[in-house]
Amino acid sequence: MRYVRLERDGVPVWGVVQGENVRTLTGAPYEGLCYDGHTLPLSGCKLLAPCTPTKIVCVGKNYYDHAMEMGEGVPEHPILFLKAPNTLNDPEGEIHAPAFVGRLDYEGELGIVIRKRAKDVKEADFADYILGYTCLNDVTARDVQKGDGQWTRGKSMDGFAPVGPAVTDEVDGRDLAIETRLNGTVVQSSRTNRFMTGIPALMAFITAAMTLEPGDVIATGTPAGIGAMHPGDVVEVEIEGVGVLRNRVV
Repeated sequence: MRYVRLERDGVPVWGVVQGENVRTLTGAPYEGLCYDGHTLPLSGCKLLAPCTPTKIVCVGKNYYDHAMEMGEGVPEHPILFLKAPNTLNDPEGEIHAPAFVGRLDYEGELGIVIRKRAKDVKEADFADYILGYTCLNDVTARDVQKGDGQWTRGKSMDGFAPVGPAVTDEVDGRDLAIETRLNGTVVQSSRTNRFMTGIPALMAFITAAMTLEPGDVIATGTPAGIGAMHPGDVVEVEIEGVGVLRNRVV
């Protein structure tokens, strides 16, 4: 299924995409599917981020080529950091950095949306806890990140995590093409089968340390090719079988 979250009469609602239409739900899909009897044309919907996270758990340097371009070596185990819920941004939402930010970077990533509470998940059971996969842009104030020596402020400014446009369980997140475009030019291109730590192992590693709640998101890491964005730029993250996440920098 393909799940979306949209605005109807000023109120956020969930829906399931069926062809060119959306059948809306009474609640979030991780609470079970219950249709409310309404159908809307997808083309006329204002889409919101298709998740309601208590936290976004991010994996740093999960592609070998990105680890090398950062010049900090290859990690011995996954590096985790958090983006706070205030970072959540919508498909077509605007990305804005405070005036003190000197360099604003894109980082296209595969996002995993959690379906049910997950703690001490075994690798063999990882799929039982996943609602589906989505696109995510781990927007980063690069100069702030490096200047602070840790990543919280540079990663968790308002609107620094555009997510969407949909969540789908119709793909296998372990081998998907991922591409980031800046003003139509390809700047990142890879496949998720190049993760240094794959999705089953990530689920086990993360949930050994913390409980994931329904609607939480795992950002699985970005490939090489990170770079700066400026006001007026349009950044797109496209993942095979998932869709295109598009945002403008203002």
